[in-house]
Amino acid sequence: MFNNVRSNVIVNIVRTLVLTILSFITFPWVCRCLGEAQLGLYSWAATFVSYFLIIAKIGIPNIAVRECVKVRDDKEKFSNKVQSFFFLQLISTLLSFGLLCAVVLPLAANGNQSFVDAQSIIFILSLNFLTGAFSFEWVFIALEKQFYMSIRSIAVLCISSILVIIFVKNWKDAWIYALVAVSVTILTTIVNLFYVGKFVSFKKTMPYSYKELIKPLSISFALSFCLALYNQTDEFILGLLDQSKVEVGNYSVGVKGIDIVIGVITALSTVFIPRSAYCYQLEDKKYFKNLNRYSVNICLFIVLPAIATMTTLATPICGLMSGSSSLTSSLQYKNAPWVLTALCLMMLTYSLGDIIYGQILLPAKKEKYYLFAIAGGTALNIILSIILGKYAMPESPSIAVAIGTTVTDLLVIIFLITISWKWTKDALFNKNSLKLFVVALIIAGTSVGISFLTQNVCIQTGHNAVLTQTLQIIITVLVDAIIYIGSLILLKENLVMSFFKKKSKNLEDEHV
Repeated sequence: MFNNVRSNVIVNIVRTLVLTILSFITFPWVCRCLGEAQLGLYSWAATFVSYFLIIAKIGIPNIAVRECVKVRDDKEKFSNKVQSFFFLQLISTLLSFGLLCAVVLPLAANGNQSFVDAQSIIFILSLNFLTGAFSFEWVFIALEKQFYMSIRSIAVLCISSILVIIFVKNWKDAWIYALVAVSVTILTTIVNLFYVGKFVSFKKTMPYSYKELIKPLSISFALSFCLALYNQTDEFILGLLDQSKVEVGNYSVGVKGIDIVIGVITALSTVFIPRSAYCYQLEDKKYFKNLNRYSVNICLFIVLPAIATMTTLATPICGLMSGSSSLTSSLQYKNAPWVLTALCLMMLTYSLGDIIYGQILLPAKKEKYYLFAIAGGTALNIILSIILGKYAMPESPSIAVAIGTTVTDLLVIIFLITISWKWTKDALFNKNSLKLFVVALIIAGTSVGISFLTQNVCIQTGHNAVLTQTLQIIITVLVDAIIYIGSLILLKENLVMSFFKKKSKNLEDEHV
């Protein structure tokens, strides 16, 4: 069983790395072509649409995965569950789109500038959740079809990346970029529809039962909506504070850096959530405990060196991502490096929060505690964002909002660790975690020296800004990686050493 988990983890990491590379190719292109204001407009519109996406899903994916896992060995019962959730999501999707129209059309007609400018992009992006109702992605998560999802995602993202480079040429092409973004969901849905029939029968053989789903779906919907507010409110508030949307563009570039690392961890949740739910249902506490420890180990292994390196390389990273590199400052996206630096801690706090929710609270049917945490965090984040962005740092609201978000996320994770202490204390606070933390501190120091030395050498040899910053990132990351892995081998860190074993033990017996 452990070998299957490890294989799925590796497949997900490979997928995420490939998608990250594609992102680093297309995102700078988009930043350069659209510019701060149009990128900010697109990001603001995407944030607005995301709220209606949450309404369309009404918390179905997570609950559907948990419920489908329970009956995945019985095709008739499994098909019945899938049909039940599909019809429910189809109805909620249509209602959500109707609500979006009822909000956007009157505001645009009355001359609200934000909605007048973003109206076309909003309606294009709304196709995401209209099409997504037919994607059945949660079916493949419940069945742990990681290899299929990885190959499909890579293929679809490759196509969309090519389309971006071909068709997005200047600031007028924001709507084309929106169309390409929607094409990812459309292509994914088409492929999934061809494949899902292999596992699901859409012939009704049993009555649908929704009564027992009312409470968990209500909690999950409230949680999903609060989570959307929590994750997306920053850019929405910035768009209201800055009508030019320039600060939204700065924030979008800065947050892109941490989104990549968070994406790696959350992608791994598709491996651990169904397995955690299955083990908890079987009351296999030892395996459940070790599975959580293993996932936290992976999280710290990835996140801690990322924080150490990215805080040092914030300027070259944002310069290359935005396509406006400069060795001093840039006319565009000048606040993005500070946003990235302020948000770096979120890579740890958000990732741990996602693990606690998906692998501990959700299987235990205690997601209401996560709802309390996110609801409180959302309220605090909005208050801090407005106070800091409007009054404390009105000249740089993107940086102010990033600071408020980091403070809020830190308080949220403290609460989540406290309420899940039974499972998190051993997973998070152990000798192996200390090894990772110490080595991360070491490479934080080496990153500063290597980056500074590389920059000076490149300047003296006459290299331009793009090449200099590229070399800064590549050389620093490579040296850090060698030091990091080498140090962990010397310290016999669990995750690293597990790959040197000739034959893996079962997870139940492995000290992870």
